[in-house]
Amino acid sequence: MPDISSPIDDVDRTLRSRSFLVVLMLSGLVGVAVSVIAWGYLAAIHGTEHWIFVMLPSQLGLGPAPVWWSIPVLIVAGCAVGCAVTYLPGRGGHPAFEGLATHPPNASDLIGVAAAGFASLIAGAVVGPEMPLLVIGSGLAMVAVRQVRSDAPDELLAVMAAAGSFAAVSFIFGSPVIAAVILMEVIGLSGPRAPLVLLPGLLAAGLGSLTYLGFKSWAGLDTSAFSLQPVHLPVFANPGLLDFVWAIALGVAAALVARLVLEISRRLYPVIVQRALVVTPIAGLVIAAIAVIFHSWTGHTPDMVLFSGESALGTLVGQASGWTIGALAVLMLCKGLAWAISMSSFRGGAIFPAIFIGTAGGLIAAHLPGLSLSPAVAVAIAAMVVSMMRLPLSSIVLASLLTASAGFGGVMPLVIVGTVVAFLMTKWLEAWKGDVTPDAQTGATSLTPS
Repeated sequence: MPDISSPIDDVDRTLRSRSFLVVLMLSGLVGVAVSVIAWGYLAAIHGTEHWIFVMLPSQLGLGPAPVWWSIPVLIVAGCAVGCAVTYLPGRGGHPAFEGLATHPPNASDLIGVAAAGFASLIAGAVVGPEMPLLVIGSGLAMVAVRQVRSDAPDELLAVMAAAGSFAAVSFIFGSPVIAAVILMEVIGLSGPRAPLVLLPGLLAAGLGSLTYLGFKSWAGLDTSAFSLQPVHLPVFANPGLLDFVWAIALGVAAALVARLVLEISRRLYPVIVQRALVVTPIAGLVIAAIAVIFHSWTGHTPDMVLFSGESALGTLVGQASGWTIGALAVLMLCKGLAWAISMSSFRGGAIFPAIFIGTAGGLIAAHLPGLSLSPAVAVAIAAMVVSMMRLPLSSIVLASLLTASAGFGGVMPLVIVGTVVAFLMTKWLEAWKGDVTPDAQTGATSLTPS
């Protein structure tokens, strides 16, 4: 059994050992199993969401879902999440504003996390699927290992939990590389011992992706509704001095927006969590009401405010000419407020909503003098994600891959500048407010099983 705390001189010997080959085999099996389960979980979410918002209104004789339809849906979902938080083990998982926690859950917590995440995502709460999937992936991996070997050492459980997390995150972001970058930064993998966790994790993610792609091809499934898709932007090759000035400004603005959203969410959370059964449905009502108000103000569909936003990115960018600056500003205001309330009451992740808010902000910034659409969107996405998640390298990689159609040569330097500025501004704001940043957001998170 490889020891991830072994001396550096022993790492090469561990990598060549037979026990490490066994760990790699187990990691591959975990990756396949987690990917299949993740697909089933997301497919069930998408299918249920389609039934709730498309089929059910028609069956009730309402035709297409009326504008107010999300109000009863989110109230009912709030009741379900409130029950999960109050009565199920694990309290439905941690709130989204705490970042990507990688502490493997107890087996009994998985039901609560899966249930709360499912109810939140099908109803349109502004949270992403990455947090429930990460917890489910790491938890299932630990459960599987303990079924095979009840006295499994903590080092083996830690490696398998990481492998399950790699596979789950790889599935939702569509790339084992993105999974590796995000989790290396969250966990704090570095130095000569990193391969002891990284190699099993990459193998799990890679084999899981192959299994998923093969199953997708065999079943003829369209996964665009529940996976992150790149946005199509014009090629941008030659950044100028003014572009760098705007990148700095966007970094500062993103940090301020993220700070406001987090402040609202953190202040609401103690009130909501203490009376989750009563207050969570009220939070759902408020989120739905914000979406209805957005529709009445702008004429755009309430769906632009609801949900995590990954399936609406292409539509938002592709139809940018149909959005006025005022409508985009209202979208950011309403989506940001609904996001803050969702993070304090429902359960899910914060990355996908951050990407959507960043995209909307980038579309507004593209109207600034001397700033083109492609760098504006790419920089705003990266700056918003890093301001929320405190993961600079992951934010740069995500924004670059999402906006790859614009080219890397001209956009990448601006993305880096905007990310660094947003990260430093976020840290300055935390110090000014006297925050204690959660371990999961500083890279100091441990994979030691609880």
